[in-house]
Amino acid sequence: MKTIEERFYECAVIPVVVLDDPEDAAPLAKALTAGGLSCAEVTFRTDAAAESIRRIRAACPDMLVGAGTVLTAGQVEQAVEAGAEFIVSPGFDPEIVDLCLEKNIPVFPGCMTPSEVAQGVKRGLKVIKFFPAKQAGGLDMIRALSAPYPMARFMPTGGIGPDNLKSYLSCDKVLCCGGSWMVKKELIEKGAFEKIRQLCAEAAALAASIRG
Repeated sequence: MKTIEERFYECAVIPVVVLDDPEDAAPLAKALTAGGLSCAEVTFRTDAAAESIRRIRAACPDMLVGAGTVLTAGQVEQAVEAGAEFIVSPGFDPEIVDLCLEKNIPVFPGCMTPSEVAQGVKRGLKVIKFFPAKQAGGLDMIRALSAPYPMARFMPTGGIGPDNLKSYLSCDKVLCCGGSWMVKKELIEKGAFEKIRQLCAEAAALAASIRG
């Protein structure tokens, strides 16, 4: 069985999704998988997150789905109960990270400083979210952090799109990239799932051309 890290590497691009209505979860999941991105980070920015994760798992059982923007231990519990396979947080919250490690749930905390990366490495984390990537220095900062922490790989998220995806995925310290350009909120609200499928297919093709 492949590890989460291996599946992330294969996906290369992780769609970061905000859902206001759980009814959109299943058609969105089908659009993602049809477009070649069979993975998603469903953010806990709305009350629909847990139910959306549950419906995605039911509609596309083979899809890799996790919870993002997880801010509390209670949200960890909700996400896992709904079927989330991994947890992503915007910052390094020791309570959340330690709870996930205790429960053997893959966790990817957001970090942007050496001190935060050190906390993750100390706990044995192999992959760390780099957020907000653009504002925190982008690829130059990832390379700088990799010098003292060569054992870590990064999942940059924030300000990533088709124009800079190649530079990120070409770096051996980048496992995968999080992005929302193919799953913009307005597209979901309009029910433009064919457009989402098309954007996902373009992202998947671009990633494949970079990594081969």
